Amino acid sequence: MDSTWLGLDSAALLTLPDGRQLRPATAAAWQRLQQAARAEGLEIAIASAYRDFARQCQIWNAKFDGRRPVLDEQERPLDMGSLSDEQKVWAILRWSALPGTSRHHWGTDLDIYAPALLPPGQTLQLTCAEYAPEGYFAPLTAWLDNHLAEFGFDRPYRHGRNQNPGAVTDEPWHISFLAEAGEFERQMNYAALQAAIAQSDIAGKAAVLACLPAIWQALCPPPKEIP
Repeated sequence: MDSTWLGLDSAALLTLPDGRQLRPATAAAWQRLQQAARAEGLEIAIASAYRDFARQCQIWNAKFDGRRPVLDEQERPLDMGSLSDEQKVWAILRWSALPGTSRHHWGTDLDIYAPALLPPGQTLQLTCAEYAPEGYFAPLTAWLDNHLAEFGFDRPYRHGRNQNPGAVTDEPWHISFLAEAGEFERQMNYAALQAAIAQSDIAGKAAVLACLPAIWQALCPPPKEIP
């Protein structure tokens, strides 16, 4: 089983001063991006970088069990207790990746924000409303629109790039260093993912495995064939 793209091997990662982990080339590109923004008066920071399979599973289980909020497409809290296990799977997938499929497993992807733009007393939510034209992170969104590509980054979940059921919704805060992320996209393998899920302690495992073929087809980049 290839353990790196599944989030099961962090040996090649670089630990940043804030404790976040990224692949070395991604870390260097991030620092260049951060410095360029700072030179224009915009301080940007990492909200989340590398997450391993176990951490993604913890997030998934907390949402599946109702211990962590799950939002609908309008960013309103869902009543998870009223949903079937299969419905819970698809609801979670709108905002959180299935363990083993998260781009955060690769050390090439980051969630970012601008601390100085966060209103006093406001907790970071990572919602589209925060990054919208009327949101408090609008200046960050505009700056990224103009400069991300210069540093080799893209937003893999921006503007409904993949609207298939189960595809992650719009995430304007999520950036990916394409030079390294592309290699992990090519390594993804259905059989390895199925085995990792089957061996895990993921909540709703039976429903997840039943939905896995459809989840696989919904993954971004474009749908992959099942061997």
